[in-house]
Amino acid sequence: MKSIAWVTDSTAMIDTDFAAEHHIYIVPLRLIVNNEAYKENVEITAEQFYEKMRQNESVGSSQPPIGEFMELYESIKDKYDDIIVIHCSSELSGTYHTSLQAAEITETSVIGIDSKVGAFPLREMVMQGVKWQQQGDTALEIKAKIDMIIENMDFYLIPASLSQLHRSGRVSGTQLVISQLLRIHLLLRFVEGKIIVEDKIRTFKKAKHKLMDILKKDIDLVKSVCIMHANNIEEAFQMEKEISVFAPLLKIEIAPFIPVVGVHAGEGTMALAWIRQN
Repeated sequence: MKSIAWVTDSTAMIDTDFAAEHHIYIVPLRLIVNNEAYKENVEITAEQFYEKMRQNESVGSSQPPIGEFMELYESIKDKYDDIIVIHCSSELSGTYHTSLQAAEITETSVIGIDSKVGAFPLREMVMQGVKWQQQGDTALEIKAKIDMIIENMDFYLIPASLSQLHRSGRVSGTQLVISQLLRIHLLLRFVEGKIIVEDKIRTFKKAKHKLMDILKKDIDLVKSVCIMHANNIEEAFQMEKEISVFAPLLKIEIAPFIPVVGVHAGEGTMALAWIRQN
């Protein structure tokens, strides 16, 4: 079996012990608070970040510097037979392209995958990839299977803060004003790496019910779902309870959202993701 290294980023929600055991190298994105940058999940936890966000209006995020990728590739390029590079959506972050550029500069041969997403689905792509590697699949065979996951994943968000979305450039000022006046909640969806507005709904409760209806349509093809929350565990437990009513055998995971999501969607944001089985 050929040796394979994985290069991903902190949006993948991968446990550090699992990463160390399976040659997964995680390059952290940066969280910016009042012009001071912190390495996501390394120099600042999700809880610490949300506390800072409550106290400071000036928050943001940025991709890792290219030098950090270059240093990584120089250190691993001769240690493995193959290196699979998989990052968060290139439509939302420059991380993937920066990573590939660093590989090219350091003359490191890599197999690149744009996950077109982040968080739970990205984590599943890597973890499934590790399993396929252990079963003897080649790096190219693993890439082909991950491409199928990308085609069969669904990821929906109900952002808590339209103001935060506006500050991050995700919605226009006009949309913000209208939505606030009408008290509209947005149901967002990942499509081809971009986040689009799936629906505009008057209340959070109705937005959540619409999301449940979407899940019900796929329920026969889904073995597990992940509820993600930006420091909103009470609502996550409530969603778990509601899903269990119509899908008692479904495996339900609750996970805290990566802090970078809070930068753009606000504390309290909820999300639901699943991968359809063929």
